[in-house]
Amino acid sequence: MAPQPTAQQVIEGQRQDWNRVAGGWEKWDRYFDEQMAFLNHRLVADARLHTGMKVLDLGSGTGYPALLGAQTVGPNGSVIGMDLAEQMLEVARRKANRLGLNHITFQAGDVTALPFEANVFDAATSRFCLMFLPEIPKAADEIARVLKPGAWVATAVWSAPEKNPSIGLSMAAIKQVIELPPPDPAAPGIFRLAKSGELAGLFQQAGLIDVTEQEFLAEWSYASADEYYTSLMEIAAPVQNLMAKLTDAQKQDVKQRITQAASNYRRGGRIVFPMAVRMVAARKPL
Repeated sequence: MAPQPTAQQVIEGQRQDWNRVAGGWEKWDRYFDEQMAFLNHRLVADARLHTGMKVLDLGSGTGYPALLGAQTVGPNGSVIGMDLAEQMLEVARRKANRLGLNHITFQAGDVTALPFEANVFDAATSRFCLMFLPEIPKAADEIARVLKPGAWVATAVWSAPEKNPSIGLSMAAIKQVIELPPPDPAAPGIFRLAKSGELAGLFQQAGLIDVTEQEFLAEWSYASADEYYTSLMEIAAPVQNLMAKLTDAQKQDVKQRITQAASNYRRGGRIVFPMAVRMVAARKPL
């Protein structure tokens, strides 16, 4: 049995993966803005952002929800967006420049070792980041440490795979073509925090209070099954890693299986997928 990778090895692998797909994320950026902006607004609301605040956004990628956060706090406030992947942040910086947001900065770094003093941020946000971390309790402790007393953190992580078929379809198709080892439920991954109460419990252990959790149901759609497949191959680093192991014939087989499965979600001329996101917010005690 192969030895488990260290936390540092996991982080380095993820840094390489997300840098590799940064171009894909930039290409599909308008799609994500159109389809999933509501999540950014929900996080900004749950973190109680308002003018003049100093905000930390963790796992900003190409700027979600950091850019909306910067627009909300205004030029008298400030936002720092952190992510492992420098090339994802380059995309975010270009967007910030286009929007004229001079009070937002993006820096590469590891969320489990924040380079900030204690009690400095008025709020923190994080969208689809925490489940990928090898040491989530450590990250929760770090978030609690850097927040000012009374400040809120608002996070979004994916809920159960069966409620997010757009994510599960590809893995199911690949599994039909090659044998994959069963996933380690404790390993970093897209559904690592899908279970009800898990992230909420980690926030409580970190000393945060007024913890709220909601499974937030929504939909997103694509023009066609082919468009869905193309976006998946260009932005989903974990899927890319698996596809790289396949022969050309196997790749064609997987493509056919994925587009066929996606076609089952056709509605009104589009492919419409349900989605379920676990929204967890908490406050640092005064």
